Amino acid sequence: MQNKDLNILIVEDEDNLANTLHEYLELKGFNCKLAMNAKDARAIFLDSAFSAHVVLMDIGLPDGDGLDLAKEFRQKRKDFILLFLSALNDPDTKFEGLSLGAEDYITKPFDLRELILRLERILKTQSVFKTYQDEIIIGELKIWFKKYELQDASGELLPLAQKECAILEMLYFNKGNVVSRDEIIENIWGKDVFPSNRTVDNYIVKLRKWAQSDSNEPLTISSIRGIGYKLEIKE
Repeated sequence: MQNKDLNILIVEDEDNLANTLHEYLELKGFNCKLAMNAKDARAIFLDSAFSAHVVLMDIGLPDGDGLDLAKEFRQKRKDFILLFLSALNDPDTKFEGLSLGAEDYITKPFDLRELILRLERILKTQSVFKTYQDEIIIGELKIWFKKYELQDASGELLPLAQKECAILEMLYFNKGNVVSRDEIIENIWGKDVFPSNRTVDNYIVKLRKWAQSDSNEPLTISSIRGIGYKLEIKE
């Protein structure tokens, strides 16, 4: 997907920054819409004709809290990239934002060139913009990356959080090869966020439980000691 095909919703209440962001991103070829309050942001987000691929979210809005608005958006859709742009450098606020599935939390003031670099890095790894079959069937297991859903061998549908989906996608498209924990962390969390190896392990536990629901084990996720993980599919 090219820049011209990407719709970005900018939610920012400070006039100068809002207009600068809008002009700069449009100059880079993105399709942008600007909202300076929660009410307008909500209307644009729900506009199916626009269908935002990326949301740049300020936290301090005149008629609401950006964190709450992001939660609301996530409940309605999962297939968009969320980045927080905030003057708040509080670790607890940053943690809460990232816990909502945000791909990044950028503290103001920031360099517009840095924003573009971070955005481009994220776009390279996101399943939202990759093309593959809608439904992947492996034995009794099913995957829908675009819908953020799995189906286990019993037929139960399992919702995937954004990072769970990104990890499974990374393993799936590198099947047969070892993917290191460092690669997963850098590509999914970014260089400026430092989750522990245990954080990645916890995501793997859920994915492995899903895979093991099929007793024939057509798909396995193995831990490679001291390195990372390998997803394998029986032919």
